[in-house]
Amino acid sequence: MSTGTQATGTQIPIEVYLRSSEYDPDAEYVDGEIEERPAGEFGHADWQAAISAWFLSHAKEWNIRVLAELRVQVSPTRFRVPDVTVLDRALPVEQVITRPPLAVFEVLSPQDNVHRLKHKLADYAQMGIPEIWVVDPDAVPGTEKFERYENGHLVPATRFAHHAIQFELSQIASLLQG
Repeated sequence: MSTGTQATGTQIPIEVYLRSSEYDPDAEYVDGEIEERPAGEFGHADWQAAISAWFLSHAKEWNIRVLAELRVQVSPTRFRVPDVTVLDRALPVEQVITRPPLAVFEVLSPQDNVHRLKHKLADYAQMGIPEIWVVDPDAVPGTEKFERYENGHLVPATRFAHHAIQFELSQIASLLQG
């Protein structure tokens, strides 16, 4: 499949999207249209695995669940698929997430487009997700690889701090395989 938005001109019912398994990686659903997500390359997959592994290693301590590429219904007509989703274990398990996760991480791919990314991050914020993060796997070594989405802007950050969950983001980078 190609990357970017599938321009069919045809509105697809939510039920068809939810039953579909033809998208690899999973596509997103935005107001009746399918938006394909870029396929991850090694750097993307390595960061996704490192973020997941970091949170999984603390899952019991922080009372969280961590899942990659999980559908999140951010509004009645929009389903997004974050690269990594961190959930509060105290909430019931949902097949498609309808309650705001504790955090979502998006790992940039070379094919990502800034305009689409901003819409996606704004959808997360509108849903009420408190921690929205973007990771650039291709950042120049020594520069910030993590940015936090705050008040409509991406802000470089070095520390994750949400209630009892606090750590230096560089600890995730130490889990990279590449």
